[in-house]
Amino acid sequence: MEANAGMVAGSYKRNELVRIRHDSDSSAKPLKNLNGQICQICGDTVGLTATGDVFVACNECAFPVCRPCYEYERKDGNQACPQCKTRYKRHKGSPRVDGDEDEDDIDDLDNEFNYAQGTSNARRQWQGDDPDLSSSSRHESGQPIPLLTNGQSVSGEIPCATPDNQSVRTTSGPLDPRQPVPVRIVDPSKDLNSYGLGNVDWKERVEGWKLKQDKNMMQMTSRYPEGKGDMEGTGSNGEELQMADDARQPLSRIVPISSSHLTPYRVVIILRLIILGFFLQYRATHPVKDAYPLWLISVICEIWFAFSWLLDQFPKWFPINRETYLDRLALRYDRDGEPSQLAPVDVFVSTVDPMKEPPLVTANTVLSILSVDYPVDKISCYVSDDGSAMLTFEALSETAEFARKWVPFCKKHNIEPRAPEFYFAQKIDYLKDKIQPSFVKERRAMKREYEEFKVRINALVAKAQKMPEEGWTMQDGTPWPGNNSRDHPGMIQVFLGHSGGLDTDGNELPRLVYVSREKRPGFQHHKKAGAMNALIRVSAVLTNGAYLLNVDCDHYFNNSKAVKEAMCFMMDPAYGKKTCYVQFPQRFDGIDMHDRYANRNIVFFDINLKGLDGIQGPVYVGTGCCFNRQALYGYDPVLTEEDLEPNIIFKSCCGSRKKGKTSNKKYIDKKRAVKRTESTIPIFNMEDIEEGVEGYDDERSLLMSQKNLEKRFGQSPVFIAATFMEQGGIPPTTNPATLLKEAIHVISCGYEDKTEWGKEIGWIYGSVTEDILTGFKMHARGWISVYCMPPRPAFKGSAPINLSDRLNQVLRWALGSIEILLSRHCPIWYGYNGRMKLLERIAYINTIVYPLTSIPLIAYCMLPAFCLLTNKFIIPEISNFASMWFILLFVSIAATGVLELRWSGVGIDDWWRNEQFWVIGGTSAHLFAVFQGLLKVLAGIDTNFTVTSKASDEDGDFAELYVFKWTALLIPPTTVLIVNLVGIVAGVSYAINSGYQSWGPLFGKLFFAMWVVAHLYPFLKGLLGRQNRTPTIVIVWSILLASIFSLLWVRIDPFTSDASKAASKGQCGVNC
Repeated sequence: MEANAGMVAGSYKRNELVRIRHDSDSSAKPLKNLNGQICQICGDTVGLTATGDVFVACNECAFPVCRPCYEYERKDGNQACPQCKTRYKRHKGSPRVDGDEDEDDIDDLDNEFNYAQGTSNARRQWQGDDPDLSSSSRHESGQPIPLLTNGQSVSGEIPCATPDNQSVRTTSGPLDPRQPVPVRIVDPSKDLNSYGLGNVDWKERVEGWKLKQDKNMMQMTSRYPEGKGDMEGTGSNGEELQMADDARQPLSRIVPISSSHLTPYRVVIILRLIILGFFLQYRATHPVKDAYPLWLISVICEIWFAFSWLLDQFPKWFPINRETYLDRLALRYDRDGEPSQLAPVDVFVSTVDPMKEPPLVTANTVLSILSVDYPVDKISCYVSDDGSAMLTFEALSETAEFARKWVPFCKKHNIEPRAPEFYFAQKIDYLKDKIQPSFVKERRAMKREYEEFKVRINALVAKAQKMPEEGWTMQDGTPWPGNNSRDHPGMIQVFLGHSGGLDTDGNELPRLVYVSREKRPGFQHHKKAGAMNALIRVSAVLTNGAYLLNVDCDHYFNNSKAVKEAMCFMMDPAYGKKTCYVQFPQRFDGIDMHDRYANRNIVFFDINLKGLDGIQGPVYVGTGCCFNRQALYGYDPVLTEEDLEPNIIFKSCCGSRKKGKTSNKKYIDKKRAVKRTESTIPIFNMEDIEEGVEGYDDERSLLMSQKNLEKRFGQSPVFIAATFMEQGGIPPTTNPATLLKEAIHVISCGYEDKTEWGKEIGWIYGSVTEDILTGFKMHARGWISVYCMPPRPAFKGSAPINLSDRLNQVLRWALGSIEILLSRHCPIWYGYNGRMKLLERIAYINTIVYPLTSIPLIAYCMLPAFCLLTNKFIIPEISNFASMWFILLFVSIAATGVLELRWSGVGIDDWWRNEQFWVIGGTSAHLFAVFQGLLKVLAGIDTNFTVTSKASDEDGDFAELYVFKWTALLIPPTTVLIVNLVGIVAGVSYAINSGYQSWGPLFGKLFFAMWVVAHLYPFLKGLLGRQNRTPTIVIVWSILLASIFSLLWVRIDPFTSDASKAASKGQCGVNC
């Protein structure tokens, strides 16, 4: 499908496939005759023999095969016709192979070693002399690469074959650029076993090919063993050897944190654990008899807080930093003057509602992706429109046109960031390090172009405010297929392609694809996770990048080298085969200087995730993450023997291997483990797929039948063939229309039925926080993840900075954790048969149980007020020895925080904001999430606490910070705040009336209450807003609840015995 050739929409089950073209589009180009003499393996013309006749490889069925593919099959293939399986006979001019001695009717010893002369015609056709072949089939360096589409270049749909996206090639020595590259093509429409994919011989051939490639890479070193070449004294050979040595160096390294920082930190943690034990022992053995209920509640809360601290603290035991070497990556895979060997990457952008996610924000994200510092033929951008909004489609069309001007400007002047809105908004010296005289003029012109682009986008938004009664229509008058967002066909539009769109300088642009999956009533679509899985499949059909990078629509590339940063880990020989994803930290724009509601989440990203990086890797946080496609397919990682045999020290931190069906047989022995880790065939997780492999031997049990493949991946032969291509690249096809049909097929709403999608493959379903589940499943299989923090932040996004939106965001995260806690994927009991380390599992347990802390937290925050109102306390009179444990506990808490900030580099203000919002979120969003999750999972009642009204319209900087929106989440913390303020007033009043002797006990209670008020202070500021315009309903509900609790407590008076009450009634009052 050509870029800008129109949208393709269709439904697989309804057998519909429609191409919608714009008025300005020309008529469709006729496809080349696919029924002629076209090689059915490589797509090239079959060619002629030396006598001028059409070359016929097989005399039995005349299956069209060109001379180079024929020679490949005889030398390195099955030596048989792919169609009838008849053994190929030796033709005139062909070299002898094993088995030819039995054929007495053909002998040509004179021309046996003169193959070049006999195939000159075929080579000329291969190299582009055929005028029917597209010029895009030639490699950039002039090296001939055969097309994968039977000679038809399909711009905007199928990239031309490159050394990175070819199927397996077999050579016996260094590649000669003058010779055609034999390509082994797999036709997904046929039985895979006919090509050897279903047997062990295929695996051995691939292993042999990789060994030959490794020998070729070492050729330079073996040629100059002493660093001297043919011409001594020039130094050229020494420089080449130095470059070769640098290229073989690791692409990244671990930067350990200084022991002077970590050792005191760990010592204080151990001391704090000991002190905490003595403290809890004292609290449990010294009850307060006259306030027993308050004492009991406080002790239970403190025990839970101690448990929660352990879950949060020990995964931070091994924090590390990492450093990447982009220069080594360039030396190894991206040398100047040579074709880039970097892996292809598909970038996913997800959006739903353009009214809540402004199209201009999405456009900036897409523009930053298209202008990244990465080979244009290796990067593809897929935009998922899960709301099927025509506004998103038209905005993306405008974005594609503006990209033709913006991308060359970014690359010419090497600007950062490459999102125009944020680049032009920078308040810095934009002339710094700029040396081209034309920069100022071009920047001024580009800014004017961007402002005109913004006006066009704003016009589209204004037009989309009200939908016409007849629905939206496209430029050619065709009704928009997605007028009904809940009932529409799948839609695909390629806006930019390798040959379908050039920038203003005439250079190619990365591919930009619009995708809206099919939706029909009665189907479960699984929200964002389902949309991401649809993108996995459609990208595998169209481009099949070896790696996937997903970002939210409001997270733009702040660092144009972010993809290369990820490749330093993904393509590293030591890390790549066992790394499931590279996670980048989230950084945000537009947050107030004081970060009132801890939107930056610095403590989590700069402390917790660094700690996890030293164990098995950080958790997946939903955006800014580069995935290994093989990990998303449910494959096992390729581990070394050392990984499979943990030492005694760390054995307790690793899960055990799964046993077989017979109790006396191990899951894997040492010999098989080595073979498994060295295999080039993708390995499936056999614990998830046990059906259909019992009768196979140890080697055949690693492979799956076609039936099991369809049961696992769905019934798409093109997609299944793509899953076998570990290094990426598109699956070869015989007809471009096949790709269109398959692309629509794999995004149909019923494709995932009775498959493993969402269960073991792709983004995992079952929670609104699908990111935690997806990362957990990968770690449970033994994959590791990497935390990459480049000096310049890789991505930046926007965050809700007003109180109500922030609480609703936290509510959604906490609700997802509760859903996981109550599901079968709960880390407490799931995945113990894998290789997940103990500390990694503890970290996952902490991510799902933290909302439960809200119940003891809100009870503990109410205790100070009750103590002040009743003149009771939760702690008895203590001795000097007992007070020492209280002092030591507070000192250890402070020391832990200080030392943690020391090794992490986090500021004290960020740490304090995090502590404050932990209390604010715990008393509001987390509490609602617990009850909402219980109702949803246990009773099936789905309740949503969302923003329902808006109460502020201020303009200016950080105006949104002061916007107040009513939500029920505000009631519990407001009640806690008012009750404590009432308690403080009551306590002080009582002390004034009772004399100086009552001030001593009052200080402890006041300190406790002021601790609660201090943590809720940002919440109080958010309630008051800029002009103290708090909604009346919030004040009424909070005062009402606080009054009810206070009056009820006074009426019950639980700490006064009946005898005391009777005695008090008999006493005289003031009027005695």
